[in-house]
Amino acid sequence: MEKASENVEIAVLGGVGFNLYRDFKIRAVQTPYGEVTAYCTTIRGKRIAVIPRHAGKNHIPPHRINYRANIWAVHALEAKRIISTNSVGSMRGHPVGSFVVLDDFIDFTRNRPSTFYDDITMHVDVSEPYCPEIRTALRTALEKQGLSHTEGIYACTEGPRFETRAEIRMMSQFADVVGMTGVPEVTLAKELSLCYSSIAIVTNQACGMTTQKLTADEVTEVVGKAQDAIFEIISDTIENIQETRNCRCRFAREGACL
Repeated sequence: MEKASENVEIAVLGGVGFNLYRDFKIRAVQTPYGEVTAYCTTIRGKRIAVIPRHAGKNHIPPHRINYRANIWAVHALEAKRIISTNSVGSMRGHPVGSFVVLDDFIDFTRNRPSTFYDDITMHVDVSEPYCPEIRTALRTALEKQGLSHTEGIYACTEGPRFETRAEIRMMSQFADVVGMTGVPEVTLAKELSLCYSSIAIVTNQACGMTTQKLTADEVTEVVGKAQDAIFEIISDTIENIQETRNCRCRFAREGACL
């Protein structure tokens, strides 16, 4: 396993069943929160690091993912942008297999370390949590592929269990999709002034939206069938992102520290 030596331009964080490993080199990235394995490759002429959230000898459940280590690893590799992929349940009747470009989030997690700054107060701005430049590139890629997509608000729950019908009824009043891995990734990225955006794939209807039982198998099955489409979406997005950042993400920490 090689140590990180060459800087990357864009990081991709993959969820359940995600596979973007093509002609990669494995790199061990040391962080204050533990070692992270990055799969480094080149896509459309840009250096990319893929970091799978659930990597390990055994599948790491969402509430045990080392989010701080993963985001710090992106920072250590000197990447400035992160494209996240998330599996979600729909609370708005989105078709299974369709895509949602996230534009805001609501946090229902409880026990996850959610900041790099335990010893100082860091009120990072999340009025625009998802990078508008990456979001635009994602929408353009989806339109190019002719894929069904929309924008929406993401509710993040602690997991690892699925949500109850009552919880979904409550969350559906102000969110569109629900998942377990998007937070605190997005806010940790803000604390390091990184650009972060997410493409979510609808793998199921949320609890109570249908009469069918929810299973983890259907999540991996849907993502598995969409691998080629996801690869093309991310590849087109990587190609279309401008080299220079003109968004406000790079100023996220300004004026935030007390």
